[in-house]
Amino acid sequence: MPFRASLIPVLLAATTAPAFAAPAETPSRYFEGKDLFGLEVASDPQIRPDGAMIAYVRRSNDIMSDKARPSIWLIDTRTGAHTPLIAGPGAHSQPRWSPDGKRLAYVSAGDGDAPQLFVRWMETGAVARVTGLPDSPQSISWSPDGTRLAYIMTVPDEGTKLGKAPAKPEGANWAPPLEVIDKVVYRNDGGGYVTPGFDHIFTVSAEGGPPRQLTFGAVHDGGPLAWAPDGKTLYFSAVRTKDWEREPVNSEIHALDIATGALTALTSREGPDGAPAISPDGSRIAYIGFDDKRLGYQNAELYVMNRDGSGSRSLTKALDTSIDKAVWAADGRSLYILYDARGQNRVGRVTLDGKVSAVATGLAGSGLDRPYSGGDFSVSKNGTVAFTSGSALRPADISVVQGGKTRRLTRLNEDMLGAKALGQVQELAVTAPDGRPVPAWIVTPPDYQPGKRYPLVLEIHGGPHTAYGPSFSTDNQLYAAAGYVVLYTNPRGSTSYGEEFANLIHHKYPGEDYDDLMAAVDAAIASGYADPDNLFVTGGSGGGVLTAWIVGKNNRFKAAATQKPVIDWASFALTADNTPYFSRYWFGKFPWEDPMAFWNRSPLSLVGNVQTPTLVVVGSEDYRTPVSESEQYYSALQLRGVPTALVKIPGASHGGIAARPSQSAAKASAILDWFGKYRTSPATPAPAL
Repeated sequence: MPFRASLIPVLLAATTAPAFAAPAETPSRYFEGKDLFGLEVASDPQIRPDGAMIAYVRRSNDIMSDKARPSIWLIDTRTGAHTPLIAGPGAHSQPRWSPDGKRLAYVSAGDGDAPQLFVRWMETGAVARVTGLPDSPQSISWSPDGTRLAYIMTVPDEGTKLGKAPAKPEGANWAPPLEVIDKVVYRNDGGGYVTPGFDHIFTVSAEGGPPRQLTFGAVHDGGPLAWAPDGKTLYFSAVRTKDWEREPVNSEIHALDIATGALTALTSREGPDGAPAISPDGSRIAYIGFDDKRLGYQNAELYVMNRDGSGSRSLTKALDTSIDKAVWAADGRSLYILYDARGQNRVGRVTLDGKVSAVATGLAGSGLDRPYSGGDFSVSKNGTVAFTSGSALRPADISVVQGGKTRRLTRLNEDMLGAKALGQVQELAVTAPDGRPVPAWIVTPPDYQPGKRYPLVLEIHGGPHTAYGPSFSTDNQLYAAAGYVVLYTNPRGSTSYGEEFANLIHHKYPGEDYDDLMAAVDAAIASGYADPDNLFVTGGSGGGVLTAWIVGKNNRFKAAATQKPVIDWASFALTADNTPYFSRYWFGKFPWEDPMAFWNRSPLSLVGNVQTPTLVVVGSEDYRTPVSESEQYYSALQLRGVPTALVKIPGASHGGIAARPSQSAAKASAILDWFGKYRTSPATPAPAL
């Protein structure tokens, strides 16, 4: 989602080979869990202003540390020459070209060190560390003249103090002091419990020196940061109202006078306004947002206003999808935009009168485990666009579009995946009971034989306002390699098919999306792919909600695995990491105001119907759909005598449940082991149609 009775967790791990099995004589032609360590992903492509070079972040997995290692690489856009730039121990990210293209700023951290801001002179290779910070700088941005860098960093705060312990004797070993929490949002998924402090804007000389803090106060300021062409003003977004903690979707665009520190709010509507981008002549500001109508989903539109905040108008209302990013063309007459359409991210170009033309398709994000849409791009002064590209059979690479022609510049996984027999992905025609088409895809086993039916895994996306697409997925490839046909869909509520389709589940989720999923299963059976007596279901987050909802509604699945689900909407609404949001936008009331509305949509309300053996999977540090949600469901299933087990992934957050390669592989293996307990046949002949 844009989302804990005392027990000893049952930990399921991969058991596909004896502990001391001899190595295989030849590499397997099928995709295996250990192959996750060999995958690489490209992200954050930054093209030099003249279009000649691209700096990007290349993420590889270290089998010894079981972590992703980001490094920075360079690509010559003319020759395709590919060289490492910053690839030593540690993590290296956020490459940003200076306006003249002669220097590259980036953030780098050695193992165990705090991330710092560096500048590299590209001609000589000289490197200067320009900061010595206690925390990581974010949203770095060059000044137009190349003399300064702006960034956002957390400024520590003492926080609220209540009471004090007695005087501590010298040398005594006492318990840690009390922790006093007084914030509305006091923990974040992936970040843990919030350390007192506030995010503010700084500048520092590009040659190093003491940083200067520009914004202050008990509020958070957000990026990206945009400089006015004269270098005198910075633009950013923030919720700076008195009740900012309870207004998560009400940010404004602010202008910051760098000399005086004066702040001017340029927008004032109720709703989020962010991602300011300044036209080359400084006369206009583009930004992304919407008028908040308290709906579960609204399209984020691209607006343009005058520099003083007047004359705001939307350029993309007719596009009927959300805009994720906008960059001005060098002539100031149009903007390049990133948006999602029918399960795939695209780059387009929109003129100031709202005419949209296609620039690039087939973008891919940096995720690996599930086939979510995603991607990123940047554009040079001459209009060359660098973007992350991929397919259902390959993770993200780097491509360019120049003069209307697209070239793929990297093939990061070709050596490994080119030697594998992968599950093939194709669209499946599905019609919902109300006649709406339901986008869906089938992944067939590597040795799939037409005319045979296979055990089927229905894999459901989270969100619920997100989208799957024809993207690479390690989970789906592992399921397919184990002999399953994998079915995944974009049921109603999914994004990239228009605002009306996404809001078909507004204040009624789960609901008719269940019917869409069952229609997809029926279509997979009718098309001859699936064995109707060997159906399985899984999904994470919102997909975990629907998995638990499905087994409470019917008994057609042999086994299920609900991953990081919401089980009781009332408890979730008060324990998730963004409590001001969920009740307001997904229910319209708080749990105590309409408890039955929360209960009637909770999978826990249906647990009395469940007969399907159901595995429950959750990260031990999940603060989005907290561990207590999974533990409630596990306990309820145990009390009812339904076959179940609880898999807890140590140290894993909600968004990072697949961040460690070993855990991602073991999680998929645990699910396959669970399904294997109830699977009755590998494949059966399909009846003649």
